[in-house]
Amino acid sequence: MDNFNPPRRAFIQGALAAGFALAVQPVAAGSIATDSRALDSGLAGIPLDDGILPVYFARPAASGSLPIVLVVQEIFGVHEHIRDICRRLAKLGYLAVAPELYFRQGNPAASPDIASIIKDIVSKVPDAQVMQDLDATLGWAAAHGGDASRAAITGFCWGGRICWLYASHNPHLKAGIAWYGKLEGTHDALTPSQPVDVAASLSVPILGLYGGQDSSIPQDTVEHMRQALQQGQSGSQIVVYPTAGHAFNADYRSSYQAAAAQDGWQRLQAWLDSHGMQASKPATAD
Repeated sequence: MDNFNPPRRAFIQGALAAGFALAVQPVAAGSIATDSRALDSGLAGIPLDDGILPVYFARPAASGSLPIVLVVQEIFGVHEHIRDICRRLAKLGYLAVAPELYFRQGNPAASPDIASIIKDIVSKVPDAQVMQDLDATLGWAAAHGGDASRAAITGFCWGGRICWLYASHNPHLKAGIAWYGKLEGTHDALTPSQPVDVAASLSVPILGLYGGQDSSIPQDTVEHMRQALQQGQSGSQIVVYPTAGHAFNADYRSSYQAAAAQDGWQRLQAWLDSHGMQASKPATAD
């Protein structure tokens, strides 16, 4: 599916470093590893006016037109956990695609710590650029076996915030699932809007999954988001897991909370199914 030359392949492999990000080492021993059996998965590159956007994709092998799920990275980029999420979705019958949305600013997988990633990379990424890259990713998916009329988005941490914003940007999505993405924040040239600003005007139904003990996303901001959503008609919902903290789905980190993560994953599947994203699950699906 990638269809690119050796120099371009080398660039994409470098931009999408294998394994887990350096900033999250050591990785928890019990981290989930989803195999690629009966899947078509790997790296691809999307030509843009200013470079090649690297993506990781996974889909059932030998399948027809598939519903598309855009998978938006944590601040660590498209490292092994995000790739595994793609494979989990592929096992459910989706074409899952995760674009490396920082590729112009740097490779977060190689940064030594979270503070460095935020300072040197994340703080330089414009929301408008991200929206355009996600548009390009959706277009690529539609040209590679995906059904553009059945597209959804899910994102984690940094990607959770982007999930809300992209749903506002692209009202043709069927649904979205935002995992512990910030809802309020600063407004500047790079981040002119925050999720709470667009909540009332959303038309795409978003399921927000949040931790009650998340110190980085105060519960008053979650409540503000709920109130803003109630002013609109998107049918979006927010679920709070009272004992969970930030990154409760990150099974490769100490923040992982199995009960919340497993419930969230079941809710994700039910949300997609109930909003026109039913997939024909392969017989070998886990």
